[in-house]
Amino acid sequence: MKQTLLRVVAPAPSRPPAATAPPAARRHPLDLYWQSRVARATGGISPIAMQLAFQDWWQHLAVSPGKCGELATFWLTALGGAAAGEDRRFAHFAWRQWPFAQYVSGFKLLEQFWQQATSGVAGVAPHHAEVVAFTARQLLDMWAPSNFLWTNPEVQRAALASGGRSLVDGALNWRQDLCRHLAPPGAAVAEPVDAPYVPGVDVAVTPGQVIFRNALIELIQYAPQTARVYREPVLVVPSWIMKYYILDLSPHNSLVRYLVGQGHTVLMMSWRNPGAADRDLGMEDYLRDGLLAALAQADAVGGGAPVHAVGYCLGGTLLAIAAAALGGEGRALPARLASLTLLAAQTDFSEPGELGLFIDDSELAFLDALMWDQGYLDGDQMAASFQLLHARDLVWSRLMREYLLGQRSAPNDLMAWNADSTRLPFRMHSEYLHRLFLHNDLAEGRYLVDGRPVDLAAIGAPLYVLATERDHVSPWQSVYKIHRLCAAPLEFVLASGGHNAGIVSEPGHANRSYRSLPPGTAPSADLSPQAWLARASHSDGSWWPHWQQWLVQHSDRQPVAPPPMAATLGPAPGQFVARP
Repeated sequence: MKQTLLRVVAPAPSRPPAATAPPAARRHPLDLYWQSRVARATGGISPIAMQLAFQDWWQHLAVSPGKCGELATFWLTALGGAAAGEDRRFAHFAWRQWPFAQYVSGFKLLEQFWQQATSGVAGVAPHHAEVVAFTARQLLDMWAPSNFLWTNPEVQRAALASGGRSLVDGALNWRQDLCRHLAPPGAAVAEPVDAPYVPGVDVAVTPGQVIFRNALIELIQYAPQTARVYREPVLVVPSWIMKYYILDLSPHNSLVRYLVGQGHTVLMMSWRNPGAADRDLGMEDYLRDGLLAALAQADAVGGGAPVHAVGYCLGGTLLAIAAAALGGEGRALPARLASLTLLAAQTDFSEPGELGLFIDDSELAFLDALMWDQGYLDGDQMAASFQLLHARDLVWSRLMREYLLGQRSAPNDLMAWNADSTRLPFRMHSEYLHRLFLHNDLAEGRYLVDGRPVDLAAIGAPLYVLATERDHVSPWQSVYKIHRLCAAPLEFVLASGGHNAGIVSEPGHANRSYRSLPPGTAPSADLSPQAWLARASHSDGSWWPHWQQWLVQHSDRQPVAPPPMAATLGPAPGQFVARP
């Protein structure tokens, strides 16, 4: 009977109405229409939230003569002095020559001044102070001397050395990008910068078959590469913000290929890229028709063996919700869990880092209106928000390199994957932002599944929780908070890198490392992130072998023959990763 599950294309299940509608559904359509137009013009940023933040700051600064005196004193003492601090934008030796050294010195003094001006003003709401400080940094980075031909000695030297060719190449790069941006969907344009990384041809090439498909997911079972395998299958739940094949990039850095090469049976969920017609898909749809449907198939593939469930980013959050909501007394998951692995996944959103600057009631009102109008949040709109968090490196330094120096970054598989954006349905993303980010319902016991609150303490399977040091999406201190929410055995690991590159960290990758508590050291919910960091030991290399050995410790040590490949619906990577 279990094998029968693998042989059919499951129809889209009928969805019962959710207990509560998204906040936008309870608003007047005229208000939504008008606010959606404002949001389109501002890139989803609420002008009211920005105005309130700056008004709060400058009015309190105006009635703080002592603070104003400190700022005036700063200028008097700083004039003629050199600003300290390293900055990669000004690392070239030419920046130390006149007049460029003066440009840098003045710019760094401006940075220091605005850092002091936007911090320590009594009476300003903390969220408003963070918004003002962040905005001031973005505006300063926009006007950095490195961004302009006449104030950047590197650009001038490159232009002289190339006889002006670097500037011509930069102009051609700008024209190519502009044409690609203005071209209507489906129009023929120049070859994209990230070519030729095509899913199924250059990336996502680990052999496998799609064994299940419904309206929301495809499930891929990868072909075994060893004569014997561990009994427990590994089910990977990627985030629906991204295409799954970040975990199956090129053969040398594919986490999937690494796992099957170590004797694991791997199944990968591939989320369908939703359109406007999917606007009413909600979090419970993603739980039921996505994760739980895949778990049922994993149970069939493994013949009832417990499953190692792995969740990345939002996939990890959803996995934690499922394990807590349905793993407790009175409710059952479709498969037993041997372990849970959460990769860069938050469960407590009280300190989400700078991404939280975009999350307040006013911001979400405008973002909800934008998504209500479109039916989804477009991947490019979401990517713009992430780029804004690191605009210095992801925007201004890149534009300087490509448009002033005339240099294109060599394409790689990770860049190609990053350009393969996805969309998020209106209802799901609104629920996620309001219930998790804004109100932190999951960590505080108010998040409901089937009308019942989710208690993360109900998770019984052992956990492997990985965070990355430079993660701007899931800051590691935020990921670490799961210690105080779960009572299950927990192994916490902090890897070098960021939200994506820190996960794609194959053995042999240069300059990779991770931190973990020494063997035999029991984690404690009372241990702060800083105290954990002080106790953790540093290991050079990839975290993949460390995790794989942890999976082995929680597996049956007696290997078995690989499970048969079920009747399939086509080869990997399937239909849901095709580019439009």
